[in-house]
Amino acid sequence: MSEAPADKPTDFIREIVAKDVAAGKHDGRVQTRFPPEPNGYLHIGHAKSICLNFGIAKEFNGKCNLRFDDTNPSKEETEYVDSIKEDVRWLGFEWDEEHYASDYFDQLYEWAIQLIKDGKAYVDSSSLEEIRAGRGNINQPGTPSPYRERSVEENLDLFERMKAGEFPNGAHVLRAKIDMAAGNMNLRDPIMYRIMHTPHHRTGDKWCIYPIYDWAHGQSDSIEQVTHSICTLEFEIHRPLYEWYIEQLDIFPSKQYEFARLNLTYTVMSKRKLLELVQEKHVSGWDDPRMPTIAGFRRRGYTPEAIRNFCKKIGVTKYKGTTDLAVLENSLREDLNKRAERRMAVLNPLKVVITNYPEGQTEELDAINNPEDESAGTRQVPFSRELYIEQDDFMEDPPKKFFRLGPGREVRLRYAYFIKCEEVIKDDAGNIVELRCTYDPETKGGNAPDGRKVKATLHWVSAEHAVNANVNLYDNLFREMDPDDVPEDGSFKDNLNPDSLVVMSNAKLERNLADVEPGYSCQFERLGYFCVDKESTSDQLVFNRAVTLKDTWAKVKKKG
Repeated sequence: MSEAPADKPTDFIREIVAKDVAAGKHDGRVQTRFPPEPNGYLHIGHAKSICLNFGIAKEFNGKCNLRFDDTNPSKEETEYVDSIKEDVRWLGFEWDEEHYASDYFDQLYEWAIQLIKDGKAYVDSSSLEEIRAGRGNINQPGTPSPYRERSVEENLDLFERMKAGEFPNGAHVLRAKIDMAAGNMNLRDPIMYRIMHTPHHRTGDKWCIYPIYDWAHGQSDSIEQVTHSICTLEFEIHRPLYEWYIEQLDIFPSKQYEFARLNLTYTVMSKRKLLELVQEKHVSGWDDPRMPTIAGFRRRGYTPEAIRNFCKKIGVTKYKGTTDLAVLENSLREDLNKRAERRMAVLNPLKVVITNYPEGQTEELDAINNPEDESAGTRQVPFSRELYIEQDDFMEDPPKKFFRLGPGREVRLRYAYFIKCEEVIKDDAGNIVELRCTYDPETKGGNAPDGRKVKATLHWVSAEHAVNANVNLYDNLFREMDPDDVPEDGSFKDNLNPDSLVVMSNAKLERNLADVEPGYSCQFERLGYFCVDKESTSDQLVFNRAVTLKDTWAKVKKKG
């Protein structure tokens, strides 16, 4: 075993691991784990934890387990288990062992018996309201439960009967006997087990008592001999209890370390709130491309490399802060700029007829697939008499700083010719429906032999060869940087962005996009990066915008 190579990322947790390895702690062995609860889909915050746990294991020649914290059957489903596995693998990681907290239910029960016999746990028959009230507050010590001094024999009998299903939900709980005056509220006789007559997605009806997270987590770590149990900062206050259980049971001394969770602007990370959005149909599902779930980012067109690079870039600290969503978007731009093919697509088409171009003629023009990657080569795009350009690229009465097409103006068509607008055709309602232009055949390739210059280059699509598609323009799901910044009587949903999805149902794409499969991504020149949606078919192509070419919210943030 050796310290992490110098070219690897470093942070305070990696420094701790390196010191432990150098000192020969646990024989220089490194064992981490990623322990999600299968009660929803993973979000971008989990990606940070995944990269950290699996990354450390890899860098120090250790191992990382995937362990599902399935201790609450009322909220957990196999669907979530499957989605979590898919997400971890998509991010580029593979676990060494797969475990479930439910694998350890028998052992946890036996350890609970041990604590009862040692006088360190008791059955409390108080209601949850009474237990909550009896815990006191940070300024006032708790009040011991009237059942705190039950005999070992009575506690063992009641706990066995709880397990046997003799009592209804809420009749009893098992509590650790620690210190009702402890400054850390988590040490004031915390609950270890509650009665819950709910079938479990793996154990069925075997159990009707289920362990609380704090009781199951540390012991699961110990069973797997996890050397570095890495959690987010909200679990820091739980660490004394984590250590107390391990010390009382005298089992493998797993150690917990905490780092700051990821918070992003214009985003909520609460699983409860994300579930609310799904259940109330504010989004189409957990993998809606506007959701901050890994599945949502994948469907939108994000790459695992972009997310891993983002996690590396923001680093690991104990500082509670919020990362600008633009940092994540820039990671995607940097990745796709290097690898994505360039294609032309017109989202809001305006027909252009080149009146002096021969009718019935088509010529094939060479187009660069990726200017950042010479090996990507070129493709051919058809050019003909009738084309489509973006409606936004034409103005009948253009202002001074509008350099695109207007009456009497000349622009360059990408890879093609200079064209000049000669006539504007309108319908009966006064809407512009067609432009009649002329082209200069001497400007093929985009340069004029006489040296004259134009200030704009437009993308276009040959009308005869165009491929029809629906294009989903996704934007931030929330219009405020902090969606939770609402009045006391308000809801984070009050900040939902009504324009987070705009569907362009008449988009025209270049011929080379006719047969692309779901998951394919490219850059629509001048427009952004786009990905073929999973529901796209050969009969109806559907593209999702992954990210614009620039941060379109920069001006919004400056105004704010």
